[in-house]
Amino acid sequence: MTSTNQRLDSLGQNLPVLQGILRGIEKEGLRVDEQGLLATTPHPIVLGSALTNPRITTDYSEALLELITGTHDTVDSLLEELEATHRYVAQHMSHELIWNQSMPAQLPPEAEIPIAWYGTSNTGMLKHVYRRGLAERYGKAMQCIAGVHYNFSVPDQLWSLIGVESASPEKQRSLGYLALIRNFTRYSWLLMYLFGASPAVSNSFMRGIAHPLQEFDTDTLYLPHATSLRMSDLGYQNKAQSDLQLCYNDLETFLKRLYGAVTTSWPAYEKIGTHRNGEWIQLNTNLLQIENEFYSNIRPKRTTGRCERPATALAERGVQYIEVRCLDIDPASPVGISATTSHFMDAFLLFCAVDESTLFPNDGYCRDSYDNFAKTVKEGRKPGLMLVKQNQPIALTDWSHELLERLAPYAKLLDAAHGGTKYSEAVAAQAGKITDSNTTPSAQLLQHMRDQGLSLHDYSLRQSQQHRDALRAQPLSADTLQQYQHIASDSIAEQKHLEDSDTEDFSNYVARYHAALKLPAIMA
Repeated sequence: MTSTNQRLDSLGQNLPVLQGILRGIEKEGLRVDEQGLLATTPHPIVLGSALTNPRITTDYSEALLELITGTHDTVDSLLEELEATHRYVAQHMSHELIWNQSMPAQLPPEAEIPIAWYGTSNTGMLKHVYRRGLAERYGKAMQCIAGVHYNFSVPDQLWSLIGVESASPEKQRSLGYLALIRNFTRYSWLLMYLFGASPAVSNSFMRGIAHPLQEFDTDTLYLPHATSLRMSDLGYQNKAQSDLQLCYNDLETFLKRLYGAVTTSWPAYEKIGTHRNGEWIQLNTNLLQIENEFYSNIRPKRTTGRCERPATALAERGVQYIEVRCLDIDPASPVGISATTSHFMDAFLLFCAVDESTLFPNDGYCRDSYDNFAKTVKEGRKPGLMLVKQNQPIALTDWSHELLERLAPYAKLLDAAHGGTKYSEAVAAQAGKITDSNTTPSAQLLQHMRDQGLSLHDYSLRQSQQHRDALRAQPLSADTLQQYQHIASDSIAEQKHLEDSDTEDFSNYVARYHAALKLPAIMA
């Protein structure tokens, strides 16, 4: 096996390969009214069909927008598209705005939180019923949390250059991405320290649930050293999944566990059932209704066709890219992520792909990684905080500085490949956050609230309004505006076509969808 230095040297001699790295973003954000209350209006028709518009859709709630970019070979073009989509949305919502904070605005009673609606086609109903199931299993409030998902892929040639060996390109690619995911699992706590921006929640979000949070003001709860309550057990709680540990040593084991979770009935969900008053309320009673219900900080991904199951696609064609799911919305950015963060993510993920990545042993090292992450999201800014590295205690600050040093050569390679110094500057910019935790986004958010005497709700509303106004102040070009309008109208026509052409009974469609998940040959 080649060493990390040899891998770096190989990449340095093949810089054009790094120009083929692709990244994309899925950015969530709640629609709220001018008072910051959750919008209960339908998805705006001017934004097109949430089912078929490739750029503007919804996630859990009818009010939870998801703005999606294509894949880009530069950060600049990526954020240019993301900003254009935000500007289109901002300029076409007259009395609403996007809530630019990961933790929800003040929510209405659970029964009044609208579940996303995708029309009457079987495809649309499947998405809707799946979300009904999420409401039954975890409650609606949790599903209103928002984040930024960062998709990342490298050219296949990279895996050969760094010495990943396998019998086929598909297996080589999967081995490379799983090695990336293992390293990401080890080091993703660093992302939460550097970019976590949800140290507080509105008091109403907890809805009477027992919690360890402290009172910031009458409307806001927080933890003094938290970085991302969104990524803590206060956010994506899922006790049923607590034993579903996927440490990504190999694709076969990962898929076997995932397959088991989506085919094994769970007693608590059996009690709920699949129907109530003659209506579907969840797709099945299994531990996971579908693969996407598994909440994780990172996922191996493969594009799928209509009615194709993600696990089957992964088993048959291997991993195509990875999706990072732990980034909070950056409250200071009108589009939820800055160019500096995106440049850092590229360097970090390239490091995770290239650096040596040993398998997780059975002695719990994977558990140490999860514990490090959990500790950082709740108390990452605590002075003297200790983590565990290879079964030994280490100060978060010491390990953070070490990782930045290890990241620096990857940033230099990306700078050399793309021209400029943005990657190195993005990595270097993080050192100050480690030296002084008061400069982290989570600490800055709390300080701004204190300085302005505002609750989380009022501060987030003011900032969201300012971002909305800034986006509206920059009109789209006529050509770009026309492009978005065509995409929206075409998506509406496509949804209608799906609804008009569906002849299959929905129950049969659901049965066929479940049957599409077959035990993959690699697991048989």
